[in-house]
Amino acid sequence: MSKSVAGFDWITILIYLLLVGFGWANIYSASLGSGSPIDFFNMDAPYSRQALFIALSIFLIILILSIEAKFYQRFSSVIYATSLLSLAGLFVFGSTIAGQTAWYQIGSVSIQPAEFAKAATALAVAKYLSGIQTNIKDFKHQLRVFLIIALPMILVLLQPDAGSAMVYFSFAFALYREGLHFAYLLLGFFAAILFVATLAFGPLWVIGGILLIAILVYLKNRKRRPNILKYLFFAAVAVGFSLSVNYVFENVFKQHHRDRFNIVLGKEVDSRGIGYNTNQSEIAIGSGGLFGKGWTEGTQTKGHFVPEQHTDYIFSTVGEEWGFLGSTFILALFILLMLRLLYMAERQRSTFNRVYGYGVIGIIFMHFLVNIGMVIGIFPTVGIPLPFLSYGGSGLWAFTILLFIFVKLDSDRMSF
Repeated sequence: MSKSVAGFDWITILIYLLLVGFGWANIYSASLGSGSPIDFFNMDAPYSRQALFIALSIFLIILILSIEAKFYQRFSSVIYATSLLSLAGLFVFGSTIAGQTAWYQIGSVSIQPAEFAKAATALAVAKYLSGIQTNIKDFKHQLRVFLIIALPMILVLLQPDAGSAMVYFSFAFALYREGLHFAYLLLGFFAAILFVATLAFGPLWVIGGILLIAILVYLKNRKRRPNILKYLFFAAVAVGFSLSVNYVFENVFKQHHRDRFNIVLGKEVDSRGIGYNTNQSEIAIGSGGLFGKGWTEGTQTKGHFVPEQHTDYIFSTVGEEWGFLGSTFILALFILLMLRLLYMAERQRSTFNRVYGYGVIGIIFMHFLVNIGMVIGIFPTVGIPLPFLSYGGSGLWAFTILLFIFVKLDSDRMSF
C-alpha cells in the first residue's frame, strides 16, 4: 500500500488541494452578507454545501485510486455509453433551470451530467485512439473520433448549454498530439477569427481583406507557378463562410448570446442589463489593487453586486479581496497544474494514458481560459465554471474524477 501511495503524483495532488481550499475560502466570502452570522450547519449556505461537496470529493478520490488502473481502459466504452444515456435522459426526466434542461433533481441536490460526460468522452477518445488498428491520419478514423466527440457535444448543445458544448473543441489538443494534421487546427482558428471579424467589421470589409490576402499570397508565390484555381477555391470558401456569419448569428444564436457578443465587440453598452455581471466583475477586480481588500472585506463581494459570484464569477472575489498578487497566485497554480499534467502525459508508456492525459489538460485549459476571459470581459458570458474554485457539486466532482483517473493511470504507467 505504501508503495502505491508513493507512486501517486503528489505535486498534482497538492495543487488540487490548494485550488479546492482556496476556492472554498472565496465561496465562503462570496456567500456572506454584510453582518451575516457564520453557520456551518446551515445547508442553505453555499459555503456549507461546498464543504460537504469537498468531503464527498475526498471519498471519490479514495474510490478512484483504489480501483485497478486498467479498469478505466477496459470499461471506457461502457462509461461513455452511460454518459450518453444520462444526457439523452435529461429530455425526459431532467429539470429545467434558467431555461436549460441540464439537471437531474435528486432531493435537494441537482446533478448535471454534462460535467461528467467530459471525463467519459476523454476515456472514449483515449480508448479509440489507442486501438491497434487506429490511424488518426486516416480520414475514416478521423470521422469516427470526431463522431465520438460530437455525440455528447450535440446532446449538450440541445439542452441548450453552449458553454459546456464549446469545451469539446478542447479535444483538438489530444488529437493533434496523436498526429492529426495541423491544417485542422489552423482551419478552426481561421474560422473563429473570420466569424468574429465579420461580426465586428461587417462582411464587405472582411471579404475585401480575404481577396487582398489571396492576391498577395499568389503574387508572392508566382515564381513557383502556383495553381490559381486553388487560391480561388479557398478564397471562395472563406467568402462564403463570411457571408453566412450574419445569418447564423441572427437565426441560430439566441438573443442573449447575440447580446453578449455585441457587448464584448463594443456594439452595445448595457451595464445594467445583459452586461451587468461582467461590468460589476470588472469593477470588483479593478478595486482590489495590488494586495486586495482582505479576505471577507470586499465591498463589491459583501454587497453582492456581482450576481452568481460564488459560481462562474468566483475569480472576481479573488481579484477584489486578494488583489493582483492573489490573482497571480491562482493563475500560477493553474499554469503549474497544466504543465505538470503535460509532463505526466509525456512520460506515459501507454497511448491510452497519454491521450487521456492530453484530454484532461485540454478540458481544464478550456475552462480556465474561457472563465477568466469571461470574468475580465474579453469573452462573452457563457456559463463555464472555473475548475476546483467555482461553487457546485457536479463541477467539483466531475473535475475531481477527471483529474484523479489520470493520477491513477500515471501511478500504474509501468504496468500498461
